[in-house]
Amino acid sequence: MSIMPHSSLENVQDTRIDVAGLLRLLFDHKRMIIVVTGLFATLGLIYALLATPIYVSGAMIQVEQKKNGLNGTPEVINRPDSVSLASTEIELLKSRAVLGKAVETLKLYITAKPRHMPLVGDFLARHFKPTPEQPLAPPLFGMGAFAWGGEQIKVYQLEVPEEYLGEPLTLVAENGGAYVLLNADGEQLLRGEVNKTVIDKGFTIEVDELVAHPGTEFILTRDRLLTATLAYQKLLKVVEAGKDSGIIYMTLEDPNAGQADLILDKIAHLYVLQNVERSSAEASQRLQFLRSQLPAVRMELERAEAAYNAYQTSAKSADITVETRGVLDQVVGIDNQLSDLKLKRAEYDRLYAPSHPTYQALLKQVSSLEARKVALQGRIQALPSTQQELLRLSRDMRVTQQTYTTVLDKAQEQDILRAGTIGNVRVIDTAQADVEKPAKPMRKIIVLLSTLVGFCVAMGILFLRQAFYRGVENPEAIEQLGLPVLAAVPYSRQQERLERERKGDITAHAPKLLAAANPGDLANEALRSLRTNLHFALLEARNNVVMLTSPAPGAGKSFVSCNLAAIIAQSGLRTLLVDADMRKGYLHRVFGLIPRHGLSDALSSGRPLSEVILATEVPDLDFISCGFAAPNPSELLMNENFAQLLRDASAMYDLVIIDTPPVLAVTDASLVGRLCGINLLVTRFGQSPASEIDTARRRLGQNGIQLQGAILNGVMRKASTAAYDYGAYAYRYDNRE
Repeated sequence: MSIMPHSSLENVQDTRIDVAGLLRLLFDHKRMIIVVTGLFATLGLIYALLATPIYVSGAMIQVEQKKNGLNGTPEVINRPDSVSLASTEIELLKSRAVLGKAVETLKLYITAKPRHMPLVGDFLARHFKPTPEQPLAPPLFGMGAFAWGGEQIKVYQLEVPEEYLGEPLTLVAENGGAYVLLNADGEQLLRGEVNKTVIDKGFTIEVDELVAHPGTEFILTRDRLLTATLAYQKLLKVVEAGKDSGIIYMTLEDPNAGQADLILDKIAHLYVLQNVERSSAEASQRLQFLRSQLPAVRMELERAEAAYNAYQTSAKSADITVETRGVLDQVVGIDNQLSDLKLKRAEYDRLYAPSHPTYQALLKQVSSLEARKVALQGRIQALPSTQQELLRLSRDMRVTQQTYTTVLDKAQEQDILRAGTIGNVRVIDTAQADVEKPAKPMRKIIVLLSTLVGFCVAMGILFLRQAFYRGVENPEAIEQLGLPVLAAVPYSRQQERLERERKGDITAHAPKLLAAANPGDLANEALRSLRTNLHFALLEARNNVVMLTSPAPGAGKSFVSCNLAAIIAQSGLRTLLVDADMRKGYLHRVFGLIPRHGLSDALSSGRPLSEVILATEVPDLDFISCGFAAPNPSELLMNENFAQLLRDASAMYDLVIIDTPPVLAVTDASLVGRLCGINLLVTRFGQSPASEIDTARRRLGQNGIQLQGAILNGVMRKASTAAYDYGAYAYRYDNRE
């Protein structure tokens, strides 16, 4: 049988994820998780309710293929297949030529809005419903400078010096439609009235409408045209419905639904107008060219007619013969056809490729006409010279006349084409925003996301606490340091109440001892278990003196010391409790005693043991207080008087328990521990890190003090430490009559 190597088994175990432990950890901190998550969810809900609603106005535009001529021949454009027909139009829509003109026409570079109270002012103003009796909301909390609802302002013109561009100005309403304009420093710039243009100090302003209480402030801003245009370029969204669909959707976000509709309609109107102008530009250029050629063709026609008449007069020939007229008609007809075909060829050059069948048919027709013209030229050579000259002059005159007529017809055609141009784009749906359902804020999503963020933050706090503060929470962690855990003392709510009473009234002298107030508490049951362990440990100890200390303050060693002493005394053993913390000792308050002398007095003045021992309410339990604060506690503990005091006490009592200061704070515990038979270290559940416990153990070891064990105090019932919960199995006597 093959056996898996030990290292392989460890590797398999190390890679496993303790899902159950993770769930127990979450359960232990459920209150913190719920509080943090609920806080973020509440903040998200408040933001969703208070945030200014944003409306989206939408419009639809159709882009058609361009057409040429009066017959509407589709224009063929050589473009890559990956480029949509609407791509160019989308960029034109967002261009400064269109969008900038809309901004300039609507004066969107001027911003004027009431000043609202931060956080809730805008919410209150939106929900105010003006009535004819009360068109304006009354100021709240005496804050008349803020607008609370119903305020209106329209600024027709606002021009400012260069240094004030983009800077907010404050307009303060006054009685009778008057107002004052202030800069950011509160300095008055000018004073004006509604419907009057005011020019002063480089400022020009004209307010068309002002409805507000006197003293209400408005924020005015004059931006550069380019700045406002770029801002609206970011707000304007233009997309094509589908590739080569020719349908363009435009959307614009704005807190004012009517303003969004107005802006989007203006952009669409200017875009269509620009498209029509662009489409008619070619016809306008052709018309201009044709009109420029008409005078020259007319002069050429007049010269041809004059030459023909002059030759007839000089040659005394009335007219050409019938045969010559027939040839002339044919030549003129062919020339006119060739002229028309040349114009058509110029148009086909833009529409078709040279290899296109239509283009090739045109070339064949031109070649056929030119061949017929060459044949007619041969017949003309056979005519008499007089008839040939008359034929030539007559042909020039008629061709020129026909050319003039053609140019005139083309000019009229282009004029009609220019006037009838409608462009290749049209607005299908005008701008309209859904005022019933704002696009932003998306309240449900905001609350959901804020809740999720709150949960993630709670998880982050939890794992950071686990990563940076690793207080021991199970006895196994202490035992791995080489210290056996003699007892795990559960956390006591009753002791917490007694501690609050003791700290709340330092003049009260009633005892605050848990062992006396509630003997059946789970903490006392754990201390009884510790009493049993001490009984067997004392059999091998050099004396009956027990020292209790802790790594750092707050571990609860004083609580363990006094209650352990009381429980041992209740078992019938004569017990002496010594408060050796001559700096901050307070155990006399726990027993409700007012000592006259204490340990510091016995060590410094050599008072006998009988003068410093006090009896307590617990039978067989005596107590020595810390005494008055001593300036040199460590030196007193090193004195022989302390060793003699312990020898005398050890002889008089069955057990002596000494409560000492923390190990890592002062050296008192090291001085006391050398004289004790048993030394115990009290640690705090979830508070004392393993490194701190190990440091305290090593420091005592360096002074020759061997710890016999540790006590884990303040154990709380947690799902993550369920396997080590000693308080889960409580078996207490029931006081029944």
